[in-house]
Amino acid sequence: MTISPQFRITFVYVLLSALWIWFSNGVLNALVQGQAELSFLQSIKGTLFVLVTGAVLYWMIGRNLHRLELVNRTLLEGHKQSLRVLVSAMDIRHKETGDHSDRVMRMATGLARLAGVEGEALRNLALGALLHDIGKLALPDAVLVKPGKLDEDEIALMREHPQIGYELLQRVDFLHGAGDIPHSHHERWDGTGYPQGLRGEAIPLAARIFSIVDVWDALISARIYKPAWPEVEVIDYLRNAAGSQLDPNLVALFLANLDELKMLGRAAVD
Repeated sequence: MTISPQFRITFVYVLLSALWIWFSNGVLNALVQGQAELSFLQSIKGTLFVLVTGAVLYWMIGRNLHRLELVNRTLLEGHKQSLRVLVSAMDIRHKETGDHSDRVMRMATGLARLAGVEGEALRNLALGALLHDIGKLALPDAVLVKPGKLDEDEIALMREHPQIGYELLQRVDFLHGAGDIPHSHHERWDGTGYPQGLRGEAIPLAARIFSIVDVWDALISARIYKPAWPEVEVIDYLRNAAGSQLDPNLVALFLANLDELKMLGRAAVD
């Protein structure tokens, strides 16, 4: 159970003040004989005063915390809007389908909620999903939007983008916790992915969640190097990839809630 700072500060104030009142009045009563009843009444009065001022303190702290929360939320929304402009430019440069990054961010966040992710972890997942390919900013267009197959050198260069993206996010304070997806969304459940060759649950949960959504979106959408796949073929691919490329439990969760998640994806362009 988490105790709020508001309650903790007020409780400490009331406890220490009440102890001081009763202790000091007890000492005073021991020094001045015959004033026990008056001392007791003073203690009662002082305790009531502490309780009332404690309630006022609790309210004032709560109000200030609420204001700080609103300011932080406004700052975060401003950051997100700036990031969306950057991401939109990235999608255009990558020749992705419209609103690709925003679409996969919405679907990944929806799947994460179904998987029990919440709070700060969910916020970091959303930002990481939005910026999943930020490392590709360092890649030349000849590799990034090449219509044919990449050669071995080009593949090696392309595989550097997760590490580059992770390092870029570590330079920004509020994005430190959002690096799991950019760094690990090309890892595979069977350990044959890159850049670290992580296997199974050693792959961060955020990256395992996002990988499913990213594969779905990559196959269901037309790209410069391929036409869109029919939905039934994409579903078959995900089922076959469960346990090798993708987390099998999360694939099952994704497919069980596919209609809901597709609606979240469509909301990105509404």
